[in-house]
Amino acid sequence: MTAADIIEAWDQADPAAIHPTRAIDEDAYWGSGRDQASDLATVLPTGCKVVDFGCGDGRVAIPLRQLGYDVTAVDASPTMLDRLHQHDSDMPTVVSDGTDLYAALGKKTDAVVALAVLIHHSYADCLALLAGLRQAVKLGGILVLDWPVSDEPVEGQSWLEVTTWSQQAHDDACARIGLKPVDAQLPWGVYKAVKAS
Repeated sequence: MTAADIIEAWDQADPAAIHPTRAIDEDAYWGSGRDQASDLATVLPTGCKVVDFGCGDGRVAIPLRQLGYDVTAVDASPTMLDRLHQHDSDMPTVVSDGTDLYAALGKKTDAVVALAVLIHHSYADCLALLAGLRQAVKLGGILVLDWPVSDEPVEGQSWLEVTTWSQQAHDDACARIGLKPVDAQLPWGVYKAVKAS
């Protein structure tokens, strides 16, 4: 499954199917975004420049902005960015598939958050995406990534299957790309942007 396939699947999906809390109601959906933004605030420097990559309709980007962060919402899908603008018409947005994030932004950022993106990509696409996200972050900046490690890694075959990595493959990619894992009590991996080895 390619990144283009994933974008097309998200664009065609019923918004109610995009996140499990939407099956409950809209308040639960947006509340989950506020909760995740609060969790992110425990590792992001106060008021820093943050890119929410794979922002969708802004479930996390909008509350991050409300917490005082300088947020740019980025998605490969113009459809998703249009949905975001229905909720926050002033949110800065950029269309990017992530591999070209630095060029699309035109400058480096303090932090990148990607909470529901990497898990849906093949190993090769994920590596290219990780390199693009890392390139867009200043040395010493923070990346918060949904990049799960498993004792039984598996490469997802559809847009709703989750790809997991072996610890060795994860560690090798971190060294090659320039990511240093940070011990944080979050459901996602937290990394410091460092020089690649």
